Amino acid sequence: MSSIEGYIDYQRREYCKDTRCPVQLLLDEAVPGSPQYDRIRGICQNSCIHTTYEFHHWLIEKGYLIARPA
Repeated sequence: MSSIEGYIDYQRREYCKDTRCPVQLLLDEAVPGSPQYDRIRGICQNSCIHTTYEFHHWLIEKGYLIARPA
């Protein structure tokens, strides 16, 4: 997927880092690919402590637009 000219794309885990998510902080301390990292990553993938409502409103506050091709 390509970027829209004049805009920047959301970067992976930008929300998590900006909100100082405690799970993200643990993930930042873990060694990528280690069992500990994979276990913590599983929390993000399957049991995120934040809601889509919170994420959506964070996107709005930061000025992000959600776009899809026609």
